[in-house]
Amino acid sequence: MTRLFGTDGVRGLANKDLTVSLALELGAAAAHVLTRDRRSSDRRPTAIVGRDPRVSGEMLAAALSAGMASRGIDVLRVGVIPTPGVAFLTDDYGADMGVMISASHNPMPDNGIKFFSAGGRKLPDSVEDEIEAAMAELSPHGPTGTGVGRVIEEAPDAQDRYLRHLSESTPADLTGIKVVVDAANGAASTVAPKAYESAGAEVIAIHNSPNAYNINDNCGSTHMEQLQRAVIEHGADLGLAHDGDADRCLAVDGEGNIIDGDQIMAILAVGMKEKSELRKNTLVATVMSNLGLRLAMEEQGITMLETKVGDRYVLEELTAGGYSLGGEQSGHIVLPGLCPTGDGTQSGLRLMARMAETGCSLKELAGVMNVLPQVLINVPVANKAAILQSAAVQDATAEAESELGGTGRVLLRPSGTEQLFRVMVEAAESEQARRVAGRIAAVVAAV
Repeated sequence: MTRLFGTDGVRGLANKDLTVSLALELGAAAAHVLTRDRRSSDRRPTAIVGRDPRVSGEMLAAALSAGMASRGIDVLRVGVIPTPGVAFLTDDYGADMGVMISASHNPMPDNGIKFFSAGGRKLPDSVEDEIEAAMAELSPHGPTGTGVGRVIEEAPDAQDRYLRHLSESTPADLTGIKVVVDAANGAASTVAPKAYESAGAEVIAIHNSPNAYNINDNCGSTHMEQLQRAVIEHGADLGLAHDGDADRCLAVDGEGNIIDGDQIMAILAVGMKEKSELRKNTLVATVMSNLGLRLAMEEQGITMLETKVGDRYVLEELTAGGYSLGGEQSGHIVLPGLCPTGDGTQSGLRLMARMAETGCSLKELAGVMNVLPQVLINVPVANKAAILQSAAVQDATAEAESELGGTGRVLLRPSGTEQLFRVMVEAAESEQARRVAGRIAAVVAAV
């Protein structure tokens, strides 16, 4: 049976794959699993529910809230707010669980559900499996009378709490820095510009007018062309791009060049090492990170550990090893001392703080890392498991690895959120990377 949970929660086409009835069942099952050891005679468990502004979020929030309340959970709905805001508020309010309704960088018709345990932490696979099992086993009859949970529709201080947290954790005054912010018409549309302005930066906000339908629509961290143009047009020092739920941050330097998550991690790692904030002189990244990041970290005397793709796997390694910085090339940057998940706005603040502290431009700071040519092809497939088992794909991969030798690498992996298979190739030369990746992608598409 196909697992319901993917790389980052449950995701699919809203009202088709991700239905109201599924959300209702998920809410009830998650409430049962995540609060069963936190109940007492004098205390009712609580849950925080937030969402991004896409149109289906309203109905899914209602269904999830109803499911949780049916299991005796009081639900506090915090409205449109970034995913890291829900993680922070789950901890800050002392709630027993949190839920974010968002499909992150996916297009508007999709939506997703992400759960957090007490403290605002993403769930390990084992707990997600327990929730799936509970959906099949849970009795349809919940508590009655005073045992039924309440749904509080609005938390008036939620956004202020989150903004105050961002302000208190910003290490430098950003006065004099001019930044263009692309909020992807998503959850960062209000929060990110306010946070950057509060820290002293001059902010030009674009794509910050969500209307329930325009989230991620040719904007944000997956479509950065307009941000690149805006940085040049406004003579800004940098641009920052968020995704729909604002747990990602990518950047553009003053010349319009894209600065990806690997480069942001390199900049922050060097700065944290200088201030003795990089615990055990270690950075945690994923297998998708550019080989150039590892080489740059070696040159700086910093150890780099790799995990599976997904910021929750990065966080698991950070927690297990007691490390202080990790992330993904896609722009999820995790600073566990500040937030229990990736926080795009926090990343933007930290990046600009590094510019303010050093007096260097973003392009100068990014020079710490030499990015090797990397080509990523997303191949639509009907059966992701069949690709992994294909002898033809295995042979094509082996041939490519032999051709690249020690100057590059090949990585094939199924998407955890979409019906795609990702083919990534790094090589010393761009043309070679494109040629090899295209050859493997053609084999994948033919399976």
